[in-house]
Amino acid sequence: MDLSLSALALYAATGIFSGFLAGLLGIGGGMIIVPALLWSFHLQGISPEVSTHMAVGTSLASILLTSVSSVRTHHQHGNVDWPLMAKLSIGLMIGSWFGAQIAHAMPARTLQIIIATFALWTGQHLLRGRKAQAQDKPFPGTAGTIAAGSVIGTASAIFGIGGGSLTVPFLVHHGMRMQRAVGSAAAGGFPIALAGSLGFLWAGWSEPGLPAGSTGFIYWPALLGLSITSLIFASVGAHAAQRLPAAQLKRLFGILLLAVGVQFLFGFH
Repeated sequence: MDLSLSALALYAATGIFSGFLAGLLGIGGGMIIVPALLWSFHLQGISPEVSTHMAVGTSLASILLTSVSSVRTHHQHGNVDWPLMAKLSIGLMIGSWFGAQIAHAMPARTLQIIIATFALWTGQHLLRGRKAQAQDKPFPGTAGTIAAGSVIGTASAIFGIGGGSLTVPFLVHHGMRMQRAVGSAAAGGFPIALAGSLGFLWAGWSEPGLPAGSTGFIYWPALLGLSITSLIFASVGAHAAQRLPAAQLKRLFGILLLAVGVQFLFGFH
């Protein structure tokens, strides 16, 4: 396995693209990072038996490092419901840890199909341009909120995402306004990424076939390249959001996700 300059450049470029979109559209970069990493790992000759799990684990670790800036900005605008997120985060962490173990137990091809299905679902949702509709339904009690967080965390760890596309509809459904739901969901991305990345590190600790530079299913060269550029360009994207047509860009991102879904279904086996 050769860690080439082209691979490092791809990691950095992926961080630029995912960070920019995260800042511009409020969409986490996991669905960009995972296929880009899998493609890069394929080119590097990393075993397909571990490359998909490495892509998901490294994606979660990168979200852990880049979510802090986003959460700080939302907090400064008063758009994080910390008391609610304290309860929800318990479930998010529990679910994310077990989601990593579930993903580890899956054959690589099964995991790819599940990620493809989610990418196709998210892509068509963005193309249709529908927004979650606020309801007057009250939030469940503490046990119900933790249970909901567990479901969101489990799915997010399997997909390698920060969970915003799942958490925001849940919060809006229970009457939270959109801006506060987005900010609160951003805060939820940190516990998902923390527990999920630790879960993938643990699950892959003794896994055979991992390349040098990895700890469990976390691949440090990719994580470093992603994190540096995504931190910078998330801010660039946030500023660009004031000038660019976000609705049209969301639809373009939807088309990209459809292409990602098709690639995962047919291109990596």
